Amino acid sequence: MLNIFKITSILEGVSYILLLFVAVPIKYLAGNDYLVKALGMPHGILFVAYIIIALIIRSRMNWNGKTTMIVLIASLLPFGTFYINKKYFKNPQDSN
Repeated sequence: MLNIFKITSILEGVSYILLLFVAVPIKYLAGNDYLVKALGMPHGILFVAYIIIALIIRSRMNWNGKTTMIVLIASLLPFGTFYINKKYFKNPQDSN
């Protein structure tokens, strides 16, 4: 399940960055909302999956309430999921 979370967090982060920094500017600068529609649903699914998997693995990772909130809030910030991957999954033995 940890590997699935790592992959999901990377994909969620990439989809969020593409949505924010590519699709939305194209929508408002060029008037073309195709990319927002194409990336919106996959990003939404990945976001929900990230949250659910984080809540499932929190006990396995021995995350306290503060750490769990940091992991969940990171999904709302651009590049946040990459930070979580680097901080909490560089070496599973070193996780909080």
